[in-house]
Amino acid sequence: MKLSGGVEWALHCCVVLTATTEPVPAARLAQLHDVSPSYLAKQMPVLSRAGLVKSVQGKTGGYVLTRAAAEITVLDVVQAIDGASPAFTCAEIRQRGRFGTRPEDCTEPCPIGRAMSAADAAWRASLQAVSIADLVGSVEQNSGPEALPAIGT
Repeated sequence: MKLSGGVEWALHCCVVLTATTEPVPAARLAQLHDVSPSYLAKQMPVLSRAGLVKSVQGKTGGYVLTRAAAEITVLDVVQAIDGASPAFTCAEIRQRGRFGTRPEDCTEPCPIGRAMSAADAAWRASLQAVSIADLVGSVEQNSGPEALPAIGT
C-alpha cells in the first residue's frame, strides 16, 4: 500500500489543529511543517469537503477541526485524501489464457482476491482504531507536553 504525501501532511495538520482553539491558516500550517504552502493549500479543502475540518473566513480565518480529535480516525483522513477505493481489485485473470478456469466453475471468489481483500480489511481496521487524539498522545510522549501548545505562539 502506497499512500500519497498528502496523507502525512493532512494527519500532521489535524494533530496541530488540536493544539489551538483559534483557526490556523493553511500558510501557518505549511510553515510549521516546512512544506509547500501551495500543495498544503490543496489538501485542506479536501479535508473540509470530507467534514474533518472547516474553513473559517476572515482576517483571523483558517482551519479548525469539526469534531473532537478522538472522533476523527487516521482512516478518515486517509480516505479523505486518497479515497476509499480498495488497494487491490481482482481482475479475475484466473479465467484467462490457455489454462483459464471457466467462469461458471468460479463459484468462490479468487483466492488471491480473498487474500488481498483480507489484507485491505485488516489495514483499514488498524487505521480505524487510531484516532487523532491517539496521535496527539504519541506526539506529547515523544516530543514532550510543551510541543503542541507551542504551536499557538
